[in-house]
Amino acid sequence: MKTRDKILLASLELFNGRGERNITTNHIAAHLAISPGNLYYHFRNKSDIIYEIFLEYEKLVDFYLDIPEERPISLEDLTFYLESVFDGLWSYRFFHRDLEYLLDSDRRLRQDYREFTNRCLDAISRIFEKLADAGIIQPQPDELRSAMSLNVWLVITNWMAFLKTAHALEESTSLTLTELKQGIYQVLTLEIPYLTESYREQVMALREKYRPRLPESVEMTGSAGG
Repeated sequence: MKTRDKILLASLELFNGRGERNITTNHIAAHLAISPGNLYYHFRNKSDIIYEIFLEYEKLVDFYLDIPEERPISLEDLTFYLESVFDGLWSYRFFHRDLEYLLDSDRRLRQDYREFTNRCLDAISRIFEKLADAGIIQPQPDELRSAMSLNVWLVITNWMAFLKTAHALEESTSLTLTELKQGIYQVLTLEIPYLTESYREQVMALREKYRPRLPESVEMTGSAGG
């Protein structure tokens, strides 16, 4: 593996494990047993490393949300999209822990993330269209579908922050992948009012697999319809 790729992988591991703000380029170089000068040969600063990591994350999500046009989509497809997106969140979790700070720190990242968000919203809207074509949900007017797509995006990108506050975690590193994927329950909850009778039972059973197990003091409000 090339040194540049090793730097990106090590940085991602350290950022996820200890928090991006707690890691310097010297930490990354020491972790790899290379000199800081060797690291700077490949990246000018930590911001450049973070930006390159984001580009990899962006490619991954774009790949996951490649919607087939030549066939209907199924519940299996929907499950794949949700599982894959939350897997991506987990693999690059440092990014969403401190998103506002990171975007404020790098204009390139801010611009690219805005475009990335718009692509994701378009993909989510297209998934809703395809679900309606497959008879899984009822067709929605464009305005409602856009609002639903935004709500799904907000749940996905903010679920990690909710878990941290709900659990009163001192460190985001206490979070588990299982807890993160419980956000799928909330996403599927948003679809309940629009499910067709033919698919309602199947979607509700799928949703139940991700029911959050939060502290008793936290009252979940996303339990409509079951």
